[in-house]
Amino acid sequence: MKKLLSILVLSLLFGGSGYSWEWTEGAFNEWLKNSGSNKRMGCEKRPRSINCWDDNGVPLWKKKENNLKIKVYNQSLNIPHAANPNYDTLLFYLFRYIYAQPLTRPYYKIEPSNKPYQFKYELIEDKYINIQMQKTDLLSYLYYEKGKIYYDEITPEDRFGTLFKDDTKYVSNSVGKSLVSYITGHAICDGYIESLETRLNDWPLIENTLYYNQRLIDLLNMRAGDDKFFDKNGAFKKSQKHPSDYTIKNIISSDLLNSKSSGNKYSYNNFIPNIIHNYVYFKSKNNYEKILNTIFNDKAKVKHSIYMMESNDFGNYDRTQDLKKFGHKRYTFFATRYDYLRIAKAMLDDWQNDTCVGKYLKNIFENRIVKSGENEKEHSKSAYGYGRNYAGQFHTGFPGMKDRPVFAMDGRGNQSIMIDFENERIVAAHAIVGRYNWKEIIYNRIKNGIN
Repeated sequence: MKKLLSILVLSLLFGGSGYSWEWTEGAFNEWLKNSGSNKRMGCEKRPRSINCWDDNGVPLWKKKENNLKIKVYNQSLNIPHAANPNYDTLLFYLFRYIYAQPLTRPYYKIEPSNKPYQFKYELIEDKYINIQMQKTDLLSYLYYEKGKIYYDEITPEDRFGTLFKDDTKYVSNSVGKSLVSYITGHAICDGYIESLETRLNDWPLIENTLYYNQRLIDLLNMRAGDDKFFDKNGAFKKSQKHPSDYTIKNIISSDLLNSKSSGNKYSYNNFIPNIIHNYVYFKSKNNYEKILNTIFNDKAKVKHSIYMMESNDFGNYDRTQDLKKFGHKRYTFFATRYDYLRIAKAMLDDWQNDTCVGKYLKNIFENRIVKSGENEKEHSKSAYGYGRNYAGQFHTGFPGMKDRPVFAMDGRGNQSIMIDFENERIVAAHAIVGRYNWKEIIYNRIKNGIN
């Protein structure tokens, strides 16, 4: 592992902050070698890559130890939604998810609490969850109810356990959108933003765009009228830029200058949460760090550091400038599996104790909207699709418990965290692609509680 880390450091020193597929292939092969494996990634389709040859100049795809069958999806950073990857491909992409992004791109680090929250346990064995762990790409499963963890499962060593452990920081994907909402609630309660009705008309960065003078609650509910600017893959149609790859200033200059809203139809996208996050950063003046410390240290009491990712091009900016002029904050973050649960428990505590932030969560629930659009067809494989309503960056309104205050955070790969505020239940699960039985082990568990 030490040798692998040295490769990572060298790649950062000489490769800049940009992402490189050669970096991933080389680091992955080095990790395989250091873990005692005789397997290698062969690079048959990338023979010119320096990482596809051994130290003696022999092509890896001609060596007997090259026995991994990995499919690289057009050098995509993620496994496509409709893909059906084999084990070797899952292992490679899991390595990328854990190491590539936080070590090759800029982020803001939040230190852990001096006194991390200690969970209480009353563990129950569930054979079906055990089967899911053995047979699917599920990485972690935690079930919490009224102060105790009852189910605690992690991927076995012979599955993905050589990479994913209790202290592994894992990508939030769109679970981070919900965290941005929680951060926004704290900004309102601390007086930096007046209310959910506040209009974004005091932020020079978004002047002459469709987002200027919009109500905060409409942005939180994805009702900005910006659907015509995105393609089916979530990139901007004009520039093909992906929202989190560039600062807001960069994207406005290429895609959104003099743009107009097309109404208030619900349209889920990856740009709005970055708008909201950067607005909080702008409004909180020099107290942004204080807000984060309140959430992660004082309330959640996280055990490990949290990585809050920043736009990929931010490494090219002069950090001595006023950073609020650029809009570099993203919604993506990295945390360990227990710290995800600690964050969800902090939300539950706020609701139960009727704190100011708890009232904020209740307020966005009262202001929930009905989802619409072709991406919201009825299905039961994820919270994203099964929730009929949207409440300030949380999915809600689930069949069978439509009026219950159940919030779901959902991210690519079926990172799924559900909170039942009335019954004090939380399920937190993480996966690589998400081909596990979400309805059975998450939805039904939240709906029915402990069997």
